[in-house]
Amino acid sequence: MAAPELWWLWAALAVSIVCYLTNQHRRGSGSGRRPPGPRPLPLIGNLLDLRHAPGNLHHTLALLARAHGAPVMRLDLGLVPAVVVSSRDAAREAFASHDRRIAARPVRDSKRALGLCDRSVLSLPSSDPLWRHLRGVMAAHVLSPRSLAASRAARERKVGDLLGYVRGRAGTVVDVKEAVYGGVANLVSTAMFSIDVVDVGAVAESPPLAHGLQELLEGLMECMGKPNVSDFFPFLRALDLQGCRRRVARHLSKVLQVLGDIVDRRLVDEASSSTSGSNKGGDKHGDFLDILLELESTGKITRDNLTLILFDIFAAGSDTMALTVVWAMAELLRNPAVMARLRAELRDALGGKAAVEEADAAGLPYLQAVVREAMRLHPAAPVLLPHKAVEDGVEIGGYAVARGCTVIFNSWAIMRDPAAWERPDEFVPERFLGRELDFRGKQLEFVPFGSGRRLCPGVPMVERVVPLVLASLVHAFEWQLPAGMSANQVDVSDKFTNTSVLAFPLIKAVPLIVT
Repeated sequence: MAAPELWWLWAALAVSIVCYLTNQHRRGSGSGRRPPGPRPLPLIGNLLDLRHAPGNLHHTLALLARAHGAPVMRLDLGLVPAVVVSSRDAAREAFASHDRRIAARPVRDSKRALGLCDRSVLSLPSSDPLWRHLRGVMAAHVLSPRSLAASRAARERKVGDLLGYVRGRAGTVVDVKEAVYGGVANLVSTAMFSIDVVDVGAVAESPPLAHGLQELLEGLMECMGKPNVSDFFPFLRALDLQGCRRRVARHLSKVLQVLGDIVDRRLVDEASSSTSGSNKGGDKHGDFLDILLELESTGKITRDNLTLILFDIFAAGSDTMALTVVWAMAELLRNPAVMARLRAELRDALGGKAAVEEADAAGLPYLQAVVREAMRLHPAAPVLLPHKAVEDGVEIGGYAVARGCTVIFNSWAIMRDPAAWERPDEFVPERFLGRELDFRGKQLEFVPFGSGRRLCPGVPMVERVVPLVLASLVHAFEWQLPAGMSANQVDVSDKFTNTSVLAFPLIKAVPLIVT
């Protein structure tokens, strides 16, 4: 680059920094008390305080909040002001008094790839008419009680496939995570579009195309989860210095292409059946795709809406449900007395019944307590997707939250708040017996999926699938640790990616067939 051109580049950069800092100061000062927090450095703010956070974000935020005595804590993430909420009482005030005011989403630069932030229900602001429309479609049609009831048999069949995979390896060491992730991915994909995406040893039902979808999604989510300088210094977005947006665009285009091909194949098959007279107009598959295609045919959604709804459900749902089952299995292996009590409940309730059904799982209080305790201690989203204040007048814990400020809920810390939970760091399912705590975040000490307007839309499916899969694994097999390994050697330390995963993910156990 020629010297004059280089001079103009640096001049433009300096002017941008000065203008942006001035604007941030005006926005961040506001009226009222600022929350306490670590002292920010010029320009980079508190980024150095988070230098160990990429694999440990929820722990780092909790330690900082504790060090500053701040259940509501201020952080400057580069040039982006943020407030971190780490207690039940602060979360209750935020959602009860200011849910509408903080229901927007700060958009990560990687989500601007292919306009995803303007198309996905996970990223659109709650004030956007498209967001309200898509949430309504998902709640009233795709994830409604009627729709989920229609796909119940398919889910139970996929759980049977998972059990068949494990049964074929009975008496040998099984990678629990691998088995559960594959089984749950197929359960979700079958409910969505009647196709397997992972080969877990069952009879293949899917075309080869679908078998790459899970890997593509994993690569996409990994790209989206990487720290990006553009998110901390927004004036650099246009440069995409780390190439994050470009990489996400490549991965996302492949994922959407696969989903589009699945939709096109369904339409071709239906047209062929209609022409041959084999389809009498009935509901051929009974899956989510049938519902969405019907909505598209009546003009209630577009093809782009349809594809993005499939993307949102699969990307957010499969990983979350599988992860919760894996965490629960890890804790059961680590706590043999809890495993024994759960097995006894299943045996007493089911008698000689071989397979667990969804209706069975819903009526087992100790099973439900185990699931909730696994979610409390190891939330799939230890840091909820960030919120953004869209109005002035937000006050949490006596501290002002300025318009434009990012609001971060550390759900891991909230659900270990000693003011809300006795022995908060221990796995004690009994704490949930007799307590009316559901998955919907109404009681703010238990927020595994958030609360308010931005509550995860997939909760109705989660509360059916996770108990069913866990109960089926525990009922069908007696699980033992590998030879020479004791229960207290099961490592349940975690690390933060897009979700909270086991730091040492190879949870291995030996399933023995129950006779």
